[in-house]
Amino acid sequence: MYPERVSDASALEREFAQLFNKVGRLNSRTSISELSGGLTNRNFLINTPEGKYVARVSSNSSSLLSIDRSSEFINSTIAGKGAVGAEVLDYLPGEGLLLIAYLEGKTYGARDVGSNLARIATSLRGLHALAPFDHEFNMFDVQKNYLAIVEKEHFRLPDDYLSFAPIVESVKKAFMVLDEGLVSCNNDLLPGNFIDDGEKIWLIDYEYSGNNDACFEIGNVWAEAFLPLEALEDLVAAYYGGYRPDKVARAWLWALVGKYGWTLWASIQSEVSALDFDFWQWGMAKYDLARSEFTSDYFKQAMANVVTK
Repeated sequence: MYPERVSDASALEREFAQLFNKVGRLNSRTSISELSGGLTNRNFLINTPEGKYVARVSSNSSSLLSIDRSSEFINSTIAGKGAVGAEVLDYLPGEGLLLIAYLEGKTYGARDVGSNLARIATSLRGLHALAPFDHEFNMFDVQKNYLAIVEKEHFRLPDDYLSFAPIVESVKKAFMVLDEGLVSCNNDLLPGNFIDDGEKIWLIDYEYSGNNDACFEIGNVWAEAFLPLEALEDLVAAYYGGYRPDKVARAWLWALVGKYGWTLWASIQSEVSALDFDFWQWGMAKYDLARSEFTSDYFKQAMANVVTK
C-alpha cells in the first residue's frame, strides 16, 4: 500500500491526460490519485478495470541531481524481473513516464525498518545478487558533481562545508584497504521505499540505483531510518551472517559520507524543485549530523576498524 495524498482527481486528469493517453493500458482508467513520498518525481495510482498501476512522472531537475532516467528504467526492469522490485510495464523515454505494477502491502516508516532488520537483510541480499546494473553509483563522485553544480550556479553552501573535504578523502583511502567490489544497489532505501506484503519486503524506486559497495546500501538504510548504532550492528550481522566490526565501521562511514553528499542534493533541490517541500531544512539536518559525526570519538574508532578484518 502506497500512502495517497488528497488531490483533486479531475484536476489530475486535466493535467496528465495527454501523457497517460500515450500508454495503451491506461486508456481505460477509471481514477487517478496522487501518492505521497516522491521528492524528485510525482507518483500516481491509476485504477483500470484490468488492474492497478503506478505511474512515476519525473521532474525537469533530474539531470542536475545525477539521475539518469534511462538507467532507472533498465535497473528497475532488472529488479522487477528478479522479483525484488515492482514489474516495469511501460516506459516513455523523453516523456518522463515510467509505469510499474502496483504492489499490495504496507509502506514502511522508520519504526518498521527497525523492527524488521533481519527480513530487510534478506531483501538486500536478493537485490545485491541480481545481474549488474547499468552504471556505477559512487557517493564520492556524486558529491563532487553536486559541489561543482552548487558552486557554478552560486547555490547555498552550508557553513564550513568545504573544511571537511580532507576528512572525506581520508575515508575514501581507508575504503580501498578491504574493498570487496560492487553489487547491484538501490542506493536510496528510505523507509518509504520498503513495501511489505506479509511474506517478503519489496524494494522500490530505482532513481539512484547503480553498482555500489553493499555497505553503502546497509549504512544508508540505517541512516535514513535514524536508528541507533545497535540497529546497524544487527543489520550488518543479519546481512553477513555474524558480527563484523569491519563491516559495521564501513557501513557507518558510508552513511556519514552519504549525509555529507546528500546535503548538496538538498541545496540544489531547494533552488530548482517545484515541489512544496523545505529541501534546505532537510539538507541541514543531514549536515548537522555529519558535522557532529566527523568530529566524534566513534569516527576515530570506525576508521581504525574499517581497515582491520
